[in-house]
Amino acid sequence: MYEFSVIGGKTAREIIGAGRQDIVDVVRDTYLAHHAGDSVNPDSYFLRFPEKPDARIIALPAHLGAGADVSGIKWISSFPANIERGIPRASAALLLNDYETGYPFACLEASQISAARTAASAVLAAEQLTGGRTAGKLTVVGAGIIARNILEFFKSRDWQVGSVTVHDKNEEYGSALATHTTTALGYPAGTESGLAAAVDGADVVVLATTAAEPYILDPGAFAPGQVVLNISLRDIGPELIAGAYNILDDVEHCMKANTSPHLAEQKYGDRHFVTGTLAQFIRGEVTTGGDKPVIFSPFGLGVLDLAVGLHVFRTARASGEAVEIADFFGETTRW
Repeated sequence: MYEFSVIGGKTAREIIGAGRQDIVDVVRDTYLAHHAGDSVNPDSYFLRFPEKPDARIIALPAHLGAGADVSGIKWISSFPANIERGIPRASAALLLNDYETGYPFACLEASQISAARTAASAVLAAEQLTGGRTAGKLTVVGAGIIARNILEFFKSRDWQVGSVTVHDKNEEYGSALATHTTTALGYPAGTESGLAAAVDGADVVVLATTAAEPYILDPGAFAPGQVVLNISLRDIGPELIAGAYNILDDVEHCMKANTSPHLAEQKYGDRHFVTGTLAQFIRGEVTTGGDKPVIFSPFGLGVLDLAVGLHVFRTARASGEAVEIADFFGETTRW
């Protein structure tokens, strides 16, 4: 009851790297549990800074039942200016609490966990929405850590990809991701300086940028049947959202913070463009077609961090890689 463990990012990264197949299944099961009401996932809370309008630190509290019976909170910062310093944009910690007593039992470095649950949800959505694990051309817009993780998850799920096209405003970043994709993952990859050319002919498009407002505005930017993973949430204009099938992770959560679906709701005054959630699609409660683009917009649910974090914690404990903190709690009796 009074044990407390710390799990560092290197350990988390190694566990995730060895278990990506399982993590996609964990994310799938968590979406279904959330859909069934076996979770508590309040709104995220944003700490913003007047002098740094692009920066934020976000608290994601949640509880997951479904046999996990774990509660907790992820505290994740997003400071886009870090990219210019050559360091990752995001950093995070995850605290896990015992459901029976409320006592925290682990603290995990969570940027790896956050990236993994984001990547796993993206690849799960691609598998569900394409109906397979094949893409003649896969385009990635934004060549950062999230994009790298997504491609690594595609590889771990044995996706057959003809070629990967990377588009990034910074040619150096784009080239680095393309090189990693070819040498480490074995997918033929190259860069494309023009966004339209990069997206053209792609079966799957991954948007993983730090964009704060829409820049993809052309109503014909995406082709009918094209699957677009709108991971960064704010790249796409509301007109494109209205002209597509829209699959979300959670409708209420997505309709906040000026995401592309939220902007569409504000523009049109309703949610007619929402097809349903990924869990509904998995269960066959909603469908898409080939007559319009299919856009997946995941706001990011705290229950996914709990599920992946618990997986990492249990694996680290079993392998002896968790660092136990003796006497973490100063008092263990009332008197």
